[in-house]
Amino acid sequence: MSEDKGLRQRVTEHSEEAIGKLAQELLENPVVSGALSAALGTRERAMRAQEMAMGALNLPSASDLERLTRRLRGVSQRLEGIEDALDRVEQRIDDLGMRSGLEQRLAAIEAQLGRLETALSNERTPAT
Repeated sequence: MSEDKGLRQRVTEHSEEAIGKLAQELLENPVVSGALSAALGTRERAMRAQEMAMGALNLPSASDLERLTRRLRGVSQRLEGIEDALDRVEQRIDDLGMRSGLEQRLAAIEAQLGRLETALSNERTPAT
C-alpha cells in the first residue's frame, strides 16, 4: 500500500512538472502569446461593444448590474448596522423605563414607610 502511494506520488509530481514545463514553453512561444493577447483584446472589444449596444437600447449591462449589486449589498449592510444600533437604543430606553418604574416603586415604599413611622411614633407618645 505504501509502495502504491509512493509510486502515485512520484507519477503525480512528474506529471505536474511536465504540465508546468509545457505551459511555460507555450507561454514563451511568440505565436501562442500573440494569439492569447489577440483573444483577450477581442474579448475586451466585444465587451465594450456589448455595453455600448445595451446603452443605446437603454438597458443595463452586466457591469452595471454588478455595480448595482455591490451598492445594494453595501446599503443592506449599513441598514443592518442601523437596525442593530436602533435595537441597542430601544434596549437602553427600556432599561431606563424600568429604572424609572423601580424608582417610582421605591419612592412609594419610602412614603409608606414614612407614614408607618409617623403612625408608630404617634402611638408611642402618651396622650395628654
